[in-house]
Amino acid sequence: MVSVKPQVKVQQKMSSETTQSRLDRIEEKIDKLADAMVSIARAEEKIAAMQENQNNHFERMNKFSQKLDDIEKKVDDNQYTVKLINKLFWVVIVAVAGAISTHMWM
Repeated sequence: MVSVKPQVKVQQKMSSETTQSRLDRIEEKIDKLADAMVSIARAEEKIAAMQENQNNHFERMNKFSQKLDDIEKKVDDNQYTVKLINKLFWVVIVAVAGAISTHMWM
């Protein structure tokens, strides 16, 4: 019986070491999972910030598009005015040239 007790103690010691090594491996895996979760949370925050920036840029582009449409309308109005002024200018030039030629030859 003396020889049985040391074997039991050896087996218990080996079992204890195996259990301890298993617990250490489980603890390492849990630490890795915790690190992975932190990394995922950071990535989600970055994605949310990027999406918010994209929405802000989209809104700014829409405002610029509206301003561009307003400017285009003003340019069209000014184009009509410039055409009218150009036509009146040439009418005045022709009238002055006609008056000068009439005055010189008559």
